[in-house]
Amino acid sequence: MNADGDGDGWGALADGTRRTIVARLADRPMAVGELADGLPITRSAVSQHLRILKDAGLVSDAASGTRRIYRLNPVAVAALRDQLDTYLQRALVGYADEFNNDARPSPREDS
Repeated sequence: MNADGDGDGWGALADGTRRTIVARLADRPMAVGELADGLPITRSAVSQHLRILKDAGLVSDAASGTRRIYRLNPVAVAALRDQLDTYLQRALVGYADEFNNDARPSPREDS
């Protein structure tokens, strides 16, 4: 369970700082210090955000000497993409249905 209380990837990505961290990890795996460089928050705050992302399954970490290297979990990111694709497809079908309903001529009333 993450600090947002939901344990899912969408909840973890609700925060802009976490989205920035994910975007940076998309380029390459990084240590906390590297991630903190250029962000307006402390290393400790970056670590807290990484914990939430890790609890949601979006990132993993591994020891490298005295540092921990964080990387995106491609399976979890793909699962979010698949969910988003499903939502998009459902929306497109709904829009198409509405368009088709609006394009049909309305029945005329006989006088």
